[in-house]
Amino acid sequence: MSTSSTKSGKKKRVNTHPAETDEPRRESATERDIPERVWKFGAIGIFIVAAFLRLYDLSLVPLHHDEGVNGNFLVRLVREGAFRYDPENYHGPTLYYFSAIIPWITKILFGSETSETYGLTTFNIRLVTVVFGLATIGLVFLLRKQLGTLATLSAGLMLAISPGAVYLSRYFIHESLFVFFTLGIVVAAVRFYEERSPSYLIMAGASVALLFATKETAFISAGVLIIAFAITLYYVPLHRRVFAPATPRRKKGRTPTSQLAAVVNEMGGTPTVVVAAIFAVITLIAVYLLFYSSFFQNPKGIDDSFQTFKIWRKTASVAHVHPKIQYIIWLMRQEGALLFLGAVGTALVVLKPKKPLALFFALWSFGLMAAYSIIDYKTPWLLLNFVVPLAVIAGYAIQAVYELDRGQLRLVSAMLFVALTIGLYQSIDLNFINYDNDNAKYVYVYAHTTRSTLDLVNEIEQLAKEESGATTGVSVISPDYWPLPWYLRRYSRVGYYGRMAATTEPIIIANSNQEVDVETNFGELYEQVPSKEPDQTFQLRPGVNLLLYRRRR
Repeated sequence: MSTSSTKSGKKKRVNTHPAETDEPRRESATERDIPERVWKFGAIGIFIVAAFLRLYDLSLVPLHHDEGVNGNFLVRLVREGAFRYDPENYHGPTLYYFSAIIPWITKILFGSETSETYGLTTFNIRLVTVVFGLATIGLVFLLRKQLGTLATLSAGLMLAISPGAVYLSRYFIHESLFVFFTLGIVVAAVRFYEERSPSYLIMAGASVALLFATKETAFISAGVLIIAFAITLYYVPLHRRVFAPATPRRKKGRTPTSQLAAVVNEMGGTPTVVVAAIFAVITLIAVYLLFYSSFFQNPKGIDDSFQTFKIWRKTASVAHVHPKIQYIIWLMRQEGALLFLGAVGTALVVLKPKKPLALFFALWSFGLMAAYSIIDYKTPWLLLNFVVPLAVIAGYAIQAVYELDRGQLRLVSAMLFVALTIGLYQSIDLNFINYDNDNAKYVYVYAHTTRSTLDLVNEIEQLAKEESGATTGVSVISPDYWPLPWYLRRYSRVGYYGRMAATTEPIIIANSNQEVDVETNFGELYEQVPSKEPDQTFQLRPGVNLLLYRRRR
């Protein structure tokens, strides 16, 4: 892909291929008008905004059901030192191993036997996804040379305040890592093309391995990336041949084959490229095997990593089934400004593909949206896969409109102001006010644990203080109880029965549907601890209410 520099005052890479044009591309006035200091302060400011929205009161939102399950896997990994990949769990091990770094360091430094001092806190486990969310913005900034200063700053800012990007960065699930590794493949490939360095090819191989070691849906993203690249590779020269005016000075453009030959020659010939490719493949295989074998502690995990595709194929047609247009509906409700600007950017780059990488991002975002829409299985957290490339192509829309004419500055400012105002309002409203509101307009709140669950946890802690602390016995007879295992992880005597069971433990947690059975079996021995709600229950999530009982003294 032909690229150009937008860095003010910096020497750009001169196009040495006369087959494309007789003269090197010159920077436009609009590109030169964006000072370097604006870029630096803008990037720093965006990171500060993004970090604040993601880190502020990180433990505010109670863990989702899936976060609780992931937290349980992490606790086992930290305590037992091993992780056994289970294809029935569907998702890969990268989240747990990256999240275990802080607890392991804490364990080495302090060596305490209690999991709490291992660093297994809500803040720390979510800190990992926050870091990957911020790093994704950093990867966007690395594309400045190919897309433009205004484009990358706009994309980074929209991604920094995106309601979904913020919400899911504050979520202990795989999605933030997944989109980071996906974008990492693209950035490494772009750098490889620009600098002809084999090291970037190896980085791309590692990113592919980590992507597949994160989620089973990696094959969908990988397929869309390949298709988007192929279309971009052939569409851009085709568009130039069809629409470019015929002039005596213009020479025949290079074909994809000739471009590949040029890259090979610039890297030192076929032997050098082959060696680099071999090292990239070795890196890919090695990283994949390391993670799925739990660093050789569970070799069976490698075979299980392929079995999961069969299981997921069945699950994808029966779980979380929604209409084909559900993702568009969700995006319009929660990411409307981003979707609109992304569509504008896509239209502009398709009609006039001046920047091939922008076309690639447009094909990536809407291609992935189409691919996931075909599948019956749909969940809101998958939106993050679209939001990242959408933010990039939306940023390109801002740059493209600005470059049309210097007089478009007011229009560009108005577009950014509206998009950022809507996005920031929705982000604050979702992440800090209505984070557990199951109203349809809050699409990312999907069967989420309510704040009442934290009241239940606080009540349990108070009762435990009156008994024997962390050794206080707790019987959970409710069929639905996640993410309680995370919040009760420091208690050594917790039984999760999921049904009525005989018990003499000081604390019982039951489902509201079991109230009659509890009163019949334990009425004389236990008393209910009421919540502050009118029905005196603790809502775990919509449709699931829990009852708390304490043993009478």
